[in-house]
Amino acid sequence: MQLIDGKATAAAIKQEIAEEVKTMVANGERAPHLAAILVGHDGGSETYVAAKVKACEECGFTSTLLRFEDSITEEELLAQVDALNKNPEIDGFIVQLPLPKHIDSQKVIEAVDYRKDVDGFNPVNVGRLSIGLPCFVSATPSGIMDLLDRYHIETKGKHCVVLGRSNIVGKPVAMLMMQKTNPGNATVTVCHSASENLNEICASADILIAAIGQPEFVKADMVKEGAVVIDVGTTRVPDATKKSGFKLKGDVKFDEVAPKCSFITPVPGGVGPMTICSLMKNTLLAAKRR
Repeated sequence: MQLIDGKATAAAIKQEIAEEVKTMVANGERAPHLAAILVGHDGGSETYVAAKVKACEECGFTSTLLRFEDSITEEELLAQVDALNKNPEIDGFIVQLPLPKHIDSQKVIEAVDYRKDVDGFNPVNVGRLSIGLPCFVSATPSGIMDLLDRYHIETKGKHCVVLGRSNIVGKPVAMLMMQKTNPGNATVTVCHSASENLNEICASADILIAAIGQPEFVKADMVKEGAVVIDVGTTRVPDATKKSGFKLKGDVKFDEVAPKCSFITPVPGGVGPMTICSLMKNTLLAAKRR
């Protein structure tokens, strides 16, 4: 069993990006500029945005954080999105989800100019992804593909089971795995809450991508010997022994599944660090296209 180290892989990619940014700046171009809109005080969002700001520093990017109270109206938020769309100094930006219940998240996602949509959520980017055209790929699926690539994991012709059908992970990673690319070119099955014979389907997977959002859902009997397991889950569960008061749990029961795997990602330290790293890659791409 080999552990897939997302932390080390992300650090290596950020180093590569930083070198490229140094060259851009030396050639008289400005550094890539990423902006983030944060509404309210959700703990997970605060942590995630802070990590994005830190990653920008490591890559040599300029970053701007726009904070708003959760009393902001939908109209006011859409006006802020419009301002960022029109600002030539901003290469890419994200609106951190989740948003307060009185705001239509989909309306906000669609308001982001697809050319600055470094989260890859705008329907234009999703549509381009589905037919294999160049686009901003949403960050977590992109990070998963980078891990498969850098660990030289064979995907061509393999049976890949994706557990979960979210717009952010399940659907896009399934599309990426079936593209005629490397990594990719796999036979893909997508499972979800209404799937029957779930254990048997998962146990037939050469590559299992668990993105169902239920801690320790995947047990040893759902994984075949020698499978590659990518755990996307990051659920906070209370833990009094931790300073934060919680610990992160993946969708995979790691201790019992890991011995059966050829490769597996840990939680934390697997897919998580790659997500932010992919956002940096998209921002660099947006800056090159300006």
